[in-house]
Parts: sequence; structure tokens; C-alpha cells
Amino acid sequence: MSRKRRHLSPEEKELWNRVAEKAEPMHQAHPLVLPDSTPIEKSPITETKPAAYIEKFMVGQKAKPQKAKRDLKPSLRDEFSQMPVAMDKKAFQRMTRGKLVPDSKIDLHGMTLAQAHPALIGFIRTAHVRGYRLVLVITGKGKRGEDHGPIPQPRGVLKHQVPQWLRAAPLSPMILQVTEAHLKHGGSGAYYVYLRRHR
Repeated sequence: MSRKRRHLSPEEKELWNRVAEKAEPMHQAHPLVLPDSTPIEKSPITETKPAAYIEKFMVGQKAKPQKAKRDLKPSLRDEFSQMPVAMDKKAFQRMTRGKLVPDSKIDLHGMTLAQAHPALIGFIRTAHVRGYRLVLVITGKGKRGEDHGPIPQPRGVLKHQVPQWLRAAPLSPMILQVTEAHLKHGGSGAYYVYLRRHR
């Protein structure tokens, strides 16, 4: 509902005029004077040029696509292929092609880690003392169990643990080369271990 506009009565107008005559301004206006008394010139209006047209783009559109790396940890096969060959190269090629017959073998398949570790240490020490050069360590490929954690678990605990044991003390000083076995000797479920000469 709009409110009606009220008009001042003649008495109110007279009273307002008397008050307005006696009122003094709060701030005195001072004229702007420059030191050299030069008049202020108005700056000419400059026309603003339109910005240059920029084509639409996406960040990284010119970057070369990279292959997505899914595995944070390389496979055992990749690890062994990157290791330098410490033994005779011809013998290494014959070994990886399955043409060398192992002098002895141990089957750790079905053992727990607590059982397999001392069994492997005893086997490698005995083979080294006897002067064997090539032995076969069978781990099995392992079963894929249930995996409920956020970090994926590798398949085959022994398959992944045995190379670590062979690279660590007390076995590492006796070993010259470790690689996956040829298919006829177990493939990815077994390892060739080439021993140093016993002195």
C-alpha cells in the first residue's frame, strides 16, 4: 500500500526558511590552485583498442601423450632382464635357453616363509661347497588369494621373496647370477642360480 505524500504547511515552510538562513556549511570549499598557477587541462580521451583475439585452447593440448604406467613395481621378469650379466655371456645364453642341465634342485613349493628360508640357505651352502655351478630353485607360481587391502598383493609369496633372499647375506657372496628358469625347468615358477667357484 503506497503512502500518500505529505506537503508542508505555510507555517512549516516559513520555519524551514528561517532555519536554512541561519545554517552555516560545515566545510568551506577551497578552490584548487596549482603551484605554477597553470590551468588544468583536460586530458584527451584516448580510444581503447580491442584486445587481440585469442583462440580457445586447453592446457597441455600440445603435450605428447605418454603411455600410462599401471604398475608401480616392475615385474620380476623385467627386473631380471635389466640386471647386468655377471657370468660368461655364452653360458648365460645357453642357461636361459634351457640348454644347461642344473647340477641340483630344491623344491620350496608348499613351504611357508619360515620353512623355506633356512632350507634355501642350507641348499645353496651345500651346493657351493660341493662345487656345483648351476642349481634350480623351484618356488611355484603361487595362487592368487583374496585381496581386501588398498595395496595390491603380488601373486606367489615365495616367488617374490626368494630373489630377495638370494641377493642378501649370507647367500649373495656365493651367487654370480639369478634369472627365471626356462619353460622346461619350470618357467616363471623356478629360478636358475649360477654359483661362484668354491675356493
